Amino acid sequence: MSIVSKMEMEEFFSKEFPQASFVIESFDEGSVTIRRKVDAGDLRPGGTVSGPTMMSLADCAIYAAILREIGLVALAVTTSLNINFLRKPVADKDILGVCKLLKLGKTLAIGEVTIYSEGDDRPIAHSVGTYSIPPNK
Repeated sequence: MSIVSKMEMEEFFSKEFPQASFVIESFDEGSVTIRRKVDAGDLRPGGTVSGPTMMSLADCAIYAAILREIGLVALAVTTSLNINFLRKPVADKDILGVCKLLKLGKTLAIGEVTIYSEGDDRPIAHSVGTYSIPPNK
């Protein structure tokens, strides 16, 4: 059972990351889904969502999934993030990142994120990331 509620997570993100344009879509025992509103600033030439936009979505989804389990620890940090771009995202649709934790240890956590364009069940990217968890958590 998670120790952080969806409302607590939303309040934490609002306070600690007011510049972020992410919305928590779902927050259940199996996964966390984060929505990223896509606007003109997120596009690259060729009419597609930029890689950094998708990477930040993946990073945020893993962070939320970990904090749901360990508590609201601002100093849990990314130690590695790998992403595979699978197909061109739809430029005028939001993107959704669905994160499942693969491992949650005392000092490291590993999560995987599958990213979709809204309304399409075919993945546009897949990411795996590792986070360092601070001592005493």
